[in-house]
Amino acid sequence: MFIMTYTNFTIFHPGVFVLLGIPGLEAYHIWLSIPLCLMYITALLGNSMLIMVIITEHNLHEPMYFFLSMLAITDILLSTTTVPKALAIFWLHAHDITFDACVTQVFFVHTMFVGESAILLAMAFDRFVAICAPLRYTTVLTWPAVGRIAVAIVIRSFCIIFPVIFLLKRLPFCQTNIIPHSYCEHIGVARLACADITVNIWYGFSVPIVMVIFDVILIAVSYSLILRAVFRLPSQDARHKALSTCGSHLCVILMFYVPSFFTLLTHRFGHNIPRHVHILLANLYVVVPPMLNPIVYGVKTKQIRASVIHWFFGIKTWCCASPLG
Repeated sequence: MFIMTYTNFTIFHPGVFVLLGIPGLEAYHIWLSIPLCLMYITALLGNSMLIMVIITEHNLHEPMYFFLSMLAITDILLSTTTVPKALAIFWLHAHDITFDACVTQVFFVHTMFVGESAILLAMAFDRFVAICAPLRYTTVLTWPAVGRIAVAIVIRSFCIIFPVIFLLKRLPFCQTNIIPHSYCEHIGVARLACADITVNIWYGFSVPIVMVIFDVILIAVSYSLILRAVFRLPSQDARHKALSTCGSHLCVILMFYVPSFFTLLTHRFGHNIPRHVHILLANLYVVVPPMLNPIVYGVKTKQIRASVIHWFFGIKTWCCASPLG
């Protein structure tokens, strides 16, 4: 730990931060840990099963399911970065986290958030091509093109969040190393500093949000064009099939963006909302969408449902393998 004296403050770069969990609800930590643990196990098993089914079933070796496997990996990383530490706090009172581990947790939480938004945009583009230009689907979304999209998603997410590491490491900390949260997040850690954190606030809030809003606008444009194309189809069966292929994706989009924007906006502007409500919402955000995503795709996507049945029970069911799903 590096310590020096500056004016009236003791300034230090702490070797360890102390995570409190959910302040104000300490008496309920054990009870809160039970649904959190069950949701985490469900998310872990569901997304792992989804990845294995996509890898082993050759009829799912299509761009749409490749992006879906990326989404599942992102969900596993997001929940695994945060939930085990929260459970360790609730069960074992393991409140300490090293400074480097805290910064690493900040990096992965925010990177997964930005990355998941980009993956949803890639999936919207996939549905746009499949429905609006089905004859060009195999020429537009070739595997080299899909690979370039995947690399672009990783690079963009990394480049947007990587500066956060330096924004945190440059800060001197004073008086306290106690974080009133169950995991480390950028602004929560920065607020412990005894220096000006204006840059942290503006970069940490504005840049990721601007990129995510940009993704949302492009997704909205894609789906407006998809809906226009769908309602121009002559057959009602064709319209129903096209809409059903997008239903699961739209559910996942809503489950990701609605709670994430609500959490971010209440954290930034909801000063009258109790702190424990903020932290509960933050914990639900990192585990509920990852838990529900594989369930939604398993229920609403015929090819995945048929592949899961075949994978577990060896029962081969017929399903269409067209880009429309």
